[in-house]
Amino acid sequence: MTQRKTIFEKKNVLVAGGAGFIGSHLCDELVKDAKVICVDNFSTSSIENIEPLLQNPDFKFIKHDLSEPLDLEKFPELRPFKVTIQGVQEIYNFACPTSPKEYEKLPVETLLANAFASRYLLDLAKQWDAKYLLASSSAIYGEPVNNQPFREDYWGFIDPTGPRSCYNEGKRFAESLAMNYRLHKNVDAKVVRIFNTFGPRMRLTDGRLIPDLVRSALLGEPLQIYGKPDATSTFVYIADMIDGIVKMMKSSEGGPINLGNPDPVLLTTVAEKILALTQSTSTIEHVDEHPFASRQGVPDIRLAKDRLGWFPTIELQDGLAQTIEVMKASRVISYNPS
Repeated sequence: MTQRKTIFEKKNVLVAGGAGFIGSHLCDELVKDAKVICVDNFSTSSIENIEPLLQNPDFKFIKHDLSEPLDLEKFPELRPFKVTIQGVQEIYNFACPTSPKEYEKLPVETLLANAFASRYLLDLAKQWDAKYLLASSSAIYGEPVNNQPFREDYWGFIDPTGPRSCYNEGKRFAESLAMNYRLHKNVDAKVVRIFNTFGPRMRLTDGRLIPDLVRSALLGEPLQIYGKPDATSTFVYIADMIDGIVKMMKSSEGGPINLGNPDPVLLTTVAEKILALTQSTSTIEHVDEHPFASRQGVPDIRLAKDRLGWFPTIELQDGLAQTIEVMKASRVISYNPS
C-alpha cells in the first residue's frame, strides 16, 4: 500500500501497555513531540501512572483488552487526532504482564498478550504502514551458560513448560511474529530485548528486587535477598531505557538489540546502598530462592553502542536515590495504621 505520511503538525503514536511501568514513562517522553494514544486494560498497570497526562490534549487513553482486535477508527475520542485520515505512524508494544508474581496468576493472559496482542498490533502497523517496536525481554535467553554475556545471536536455553514459560516462550513467539511480519509482510518491525530496569512507578507488590528492598527499608523490615550471597544482576535506570527505546524506533535497525547494563552488581551491594540512602536500620537476610526466579544474565550491548549510539549513563546510586524519593511519597509506604 502507499505509505501514509504525517500530514498534520504531529505524528500519531500508539503505546500498548502504556499505563505500565515502562510504558507510562515512554508516554511521558513521546507526548513532548507527538500525539499519543495509550491503550491498556489495567490487568497489571495503574491509572495513576498516566494521571498527569490525562489533561494533555496530545494524549488520549483507551481502555481495551488487546486479546481482541483494535479498530482505532471506532473511538470518537480519537477524532481530534484525525486517525481516520492520518492513521498512526509508530506503534510500541508493551502489552504484557511482566511481574514474576503474575506468572502464576495470569499465565494464559500472558501468553495471549504475546500472541494475539502482537498480531493485532502488527496488523495495525501493516494497515497504516507504521513502524512497530516490540518490547521483548532478556528472558528469551534463559539462564546464562558459563557466565557468558548474552549476545543477540544466542538462541537461549529455555524450559518451555516451567513456571516462567508463559512469559519466556510468549516473548520468543512475539519476536518470531514481528520478524516474520518484517520479512514477509513488509512491516518495519523492530525488536529490543530489555534487561532489568528500575525506577519510579514500579509496583510495590510486583515481587521485584528494588521496590521490595526499598519498601522493607522504609518500613524497618529485614531486606530479603533471594538466593546465594554472591547473586548478582544488572540494573538500568528507566530514563536510560526510554532513551534506548526511542533511539531504536528512530533508527533503521530491525534488531533484535539488547538494551541493558553490561556491569553486574551484587544484590547485597544494592541492598547496602538502599540502606544507606534511606538511613534505615534494617538488616539484610538471605532466603531461599523464589520458585519463579532464574539466574540473571548480563547483556552484551555492543550492537546498541555501535548502531544506536546508546549505552546507560545514569549510575545505580543516582537512580536509586530518585526511585527512593518517589517511593517515600507513596501512601502504601507512609501509611501507618496505628
